[in-house]
Amino acid sequence: MKIDLRRLILLLALTSLLLTLTNALFASFRVQKASLIEGTLEVNHAYATKIAASVEELLSSAQRQLQYSATMLSTRLQDPNFVEAEARRVQQQTDTFNSVVIADETGLVLATDPNLGLLGQTLSSEGSILARQVRAPLISPPFVSQTGRLLITVSHPIFDNSHVYREYISGTIYLQEASILSHMLGKHFHKDGSYVYVVDSSKRLISHPDAERVGDVVENNPAINNVVTGSSGATELTNSQHVRMLAGYAPVPGTGWGIVSQRPQAITLAPLNELITQVLLDALPMTIFIVLIIIWSARLISKPLRRLAESAAAIDRPETARDIENIRAWYFETAHLKKALHTGVMLMYGKLSKANTAAETDSLTGLSNRRAYDTAVKRWKNDKTSVAVIAVDIDHFKRVNDTYGHDVGDVVLKRLALLMKSCSRREDLVCRMGGEEFLILVPDAELDAVSEMAERLRKTVERHVFEHVGHITISLGVAMGSSADSDIAELIKLADKMLYLAKNNGRNRVETSQHPS
Repeated sequence: MKIDLRRLILLLALTSLLLTLTNALFASFRVQKASLIEGTLEVNHAYATKIAASVEELLSSAQRQLQYSATMLSTRLQDPNFVEAEARRVQQQTDTFNSVVIADETGLVLATDPNLGLLGQTLSSEGSILARQVRAPLISPPFVSQTGRLLITVSHPIFDNSHVYREYISGTIYLQEASILSHMLGKHFHKDGSYVYVVDSSKRLISHPDAERVGDVVENNPAINNVVTGSSGATELTNSQHVRMLAGYAPVPGTGWGIVSQRPQAITLAPLNELITQVLLDALPMTIFIVLIIIWSARLISKPLRRLAESAAAIDRPETARDIENIRAWYFETAHLKKALHTGVMLMYGKLSKANTAAETDSLTGLSNRRAYDTAVKRWKNDKTSVAVIAVDIDHFKRVNDTYGHDVGDVVLKRLALLMKSCSRREDLVCRMGGEEFLILVPDAELDAVSEMAERLRKTVERHVFEHVGHITISLGVAMGSSADSDIAELIKLADKMLYLAKNNGRNRVETSQHPS
């Protein structure tokens, strides 16, 4: 079964609508996704830059604090009480350091605050050795202290009045315990799943929300690889835990450290599904309206074409031409199709009418033939129409053929046919039954009127001059039933009987009879 035009239009239109909507949603999804990712990268980069600046300011402030203390200590190196008091002051003045240590040029601890149990011990930690070697303001790399803590130190050398290196003062920042650094980095400003971590120049984690990861060296991380070279920017990456991240990074000048602020991509894109769902819901009423318009339009467009197709399929029905005329062809194509189809139907009807007429017409005289006779008799019988019969025969017609030839005889027959038509009514049926024998069937008429018609025809033929022949005469037999139920076949037999009676009574006359039934 082939698809009809309405369903085809619906299919194409709805498919186009669906593809357009899907494409719009996909494009919107891609644009929104790119916007969210780009926005998050920019925010994380800005936040990393801000934190880097804050860390730099913190460390600079710590170094200035230690520089001031070193200046104070340089004039009172031999006063243990002052040294101890200064260590306490530096540690308690701000929350910058977890602890403060003052040691001499050999690493011997002169004072600590709080009490770390190191007083009088010689420090051999990496930070202590580096401070004594460099003898300049220093921020150490992460190391494990003699107390077993992972930390970094900010140190400053102490010189006496003669500019001879005597001691150093060091402030420690714990990396795996609460400290000013962990407080600054531990909670991301946006509180949306983002977090910040710090690496040193060797890609070692200095600070991380997961304290157990502090001290780990991270390889194959694009953000870390870039930031330890001093670069600043943002990138998408997959971290060591195989989580897709959106990271912004910035270096801390003068330290070799890098700040990385990142957020899981999944959290960033989580609102996107809700956004697309909302877009769908917002578009749904208009989409439904458009679908209804499409359905209505498809029906409106396809209706005249469907009716034309149905008319074409039923082209043999008599009412098809009228049905085609009643079709409302409101656009160009259907109007022309309607015109063409109607023209074709009318031409076909004309040809069929001609064919039917030819099939029911005597080829010589143009009168009705036996087929037309049978059709009329059947119709009148069904309609119960009363019919009178006039049987006509040419007197001595064989003599005409023998004397003048059959061609002249045919001319006589043609001329007689015209005379018979002229003397009959439009509704009467004039038939040539063969040779020179004719019948006139007269429906819905009185016997007297039919007899007068027969007599008028006889006189007309008698007076008429036929070409080549001159005058001829005809004999007629008239028969009519007493009611509409009379059998026409019986009436014809009776009319023939009256015709032979007329011939026997001298020809050129009319004999009439009414059937008793």
